[in-house]
Amino acid sequence: MITRIREVRRAKGLTLADVGARCVPATTAQTIGRLETGTRTVSVDWLNRIAAALDVRAADLVELPNRADLPVAAILGAEGASAPKYAQLVPAPVPGSGQIAVLVGAGIGDYRAGDEIWCDRVAPTDFAAALNRDVLVPRPAGRYVFGRLIGRQDGRLQILPLGAGAKQQIFDDPAWLGMASQLVRRL
Repeated sequence: MITRIREVRRAKGLTLADVGARCVPATTAQTIGRLETGTRTVSVDWLNRIAAALDVRAADLVELPNRADLPVAAILGAEGASAPKYAQLVPAPVPGSGQIAVLVGAGIGDYRAGDEIWCDRVAPTDFAAALNRDVLVPRPAGRYVFGRLIGRQDGRLQILPLGAGAKQQIFDDPAWLGMASQLVRRL
């Protein structure tokens, strides 16, 4: 299996020691280096540990045929655009398991018409992770509410819909939430 651990680590600006320290449980820089170069076999467990340390999906660390990666032409910073110090690739967005999408038909809040909001399904036990995030709340009869989860109290969710002058809405705990995790915007 050909991995892209080195490319992703470098793109994140991390050293081997940084990645080793972020692994759970922590490991050495030498181990990460051996996994990057292929001198040590990368198991699924190692792939998952390193992906979590790099805050990417495990699939982003594997070289897949027919996968469209984009070459990085420049890095934009406070001083302007500059060429990368070494060749880097950015993986094209790939939906994760269980993700759902919200299409923006008309601009509202920070979203523009044509935006795609990719949401992770969140179970009621994990609703706290969605606090202060934009969420999609399912309602009866195929209806939804989209807004910021501003609180959860006594088994009820407090949602602030997008838009000027919107009033807070209260919902009994739904079966799931769609927590906004990625914005896809065409320029």
